[in-house]
Amino acid sequence: MAKQRMLQFVTVERDMPEKRAADQRNQDFNEIYAEYAEQKAAEQAGRCSQCGVPYCQSHCPLHNNIPDWLRLTAEGRLEEAYQLSQATNTFPEICGRICPQDRLCEGNCVIEQSGHGTVTIGAVEKYITDTAFEKGWVQPIAPKVEREESVAIIGAGPGGLAAADMLRRQGVQVTVYDRYDRSGGLMIYGIPGFKLEKDIVMRRNQQLEKGGVKFELNCNVGEDITFEDIRAKHDVVLIATGVYKTRDLQGPGSGAKGIVRAIDYLTASNKVSFGDTVPEYDSGELNAEGKRVVVIGGGDTAMDCVRTAVRQGAKSVKCLYRRDRANMPGSQREVQNAEEEGVEFVWLTAPKGFAGDTVESVLISKMRLGQPDATGRQTPELIEGADYAEDADLVVKALGFEPEDLPALWDQPELEVTRWGTVKTDFRTHETNLDGVYAVGDIVRGASLVVWAIRDGREAAQAILDRFNTAVTAVAAE
Repeated sequence: MAKQRMLQFVTVERDMPEKRAADQRNQDFNEIYAEYAEQKAAEQAGRCSQCGVPYCQSHCPLHNNIPDWLRLTAEGRLEEAYQLSQATNTFPEICGRICPQDRLCEGNCVIEQSGHGTVTIGAVEKYITDTAFEKGWVQPIAPKVEREESVAIIGAGPGGLAAADMLRRQGVQVTVYDRYDRSGGLMIYGIPGFKLEKDIVMRRNQQLEKGGVKFELNCNVGEDITFEDIRAKHDVVLIATGVYKTRDLQGPGSGAKGIVRAIDYLTASNKVSFGDTVPEYDSGELNAEGKRVVVIGGGDTAMDCVRTAVRQGAKSVKCLYRRDRANMPGSQREVQNAEEEGVEFVWLTAPKGFAGDTVESVLISKMRLGQPDATGRQTPELIEGADYAEDADLVVKALGFEPEDLPALWDQPELEVTRWGTVKTDFRTHETNLDGVYAVGDIVRGASLVVWAIRDGREAAQAILDRFNTAVTAVAAE
């Protein structure tokens, strides 16, 4: 009788990959979790209950075939597990590292609801694809037939690269334009190495390049090339720029030196990790070493900033958030990691002003939670007379991101945007009001998750392929 590989959750406890001790990992920017060994990955995958209605799959934006590749992993059929994982997700090894699994697949695991501890879906997903790269199962894109159609993708983040991958596999000619000197968007310069080591992103970039995707880097659309020129050179344009405009702080002294944007702070740190020369880092402007750091915000970007400051050798690191822990939008796993590494969270607080031409302190207002708003979250309310000052040498604004004004930047006043400034698209095809122009990811959704950008990119790529195939069929019928 064959050994039962699945339904092991009753006898096998949840066991995450080993996490490096906080006093060791906060000294470098390497990933904090070790890799599963093959036996351990199979054991943990075997905890899956193979339930009839897989909530893990339905709560994944990509609807990954999670129960199926968990079963294949438990059975030792790793190459098949990789192929199945790759079928729905362009970058499973990246999602396995940075997705907030506690809010998505793992947070909705059936055995978690029954008190047995969720399957470690993200860690197994990461293991499958890392193994696939090691074994040589991940091959460069090799289209069976080259097509004449050409697509320009503006933005080399997860949405743009996911679309590039799908289009190139069908033989479409793809050129990716990006303002930065490396491809990857926030995966390269926004997310720190302790969550996503950069060679993981670079090897995907190399796979795309070897597969025939062309990259035009250090290319700022609207300055180095016009949007109209791009449209003229290509059959279709896909906008995947993301959102990079930082929500600003209000209050007296908010323009003081020493108050910096999260994106600038994280980009500088990641560039230094690449070995680049960054004058703003060397001067101390974007370097937390020896400083009392205050990060304002409660999302995953704020978590990236506080944990980066710890690794740069900050004297102290505090995170101000206007709601409580239960209402924090960031991953609870990331909050726990930050606390272990020495970050102090100051809940129910908001900045009221700043002292010093070069920031010396933050005037803080204490808050309480009132009635729920339209989204169901309790609204923070000011507690009168409870202000106090917090000493600070560096303040990082991590209040979220807003879209840039693309119609103005690109001289495209006819491009429709929403009242929030995001690009307006057809929710089925991702096409804008401009013929042959599509848009995906954060520039449509607002600041969101990498996994949603990947989903958008894949859906838009399919819509673009349908457009091309319809045109070919129409020509053949004439």
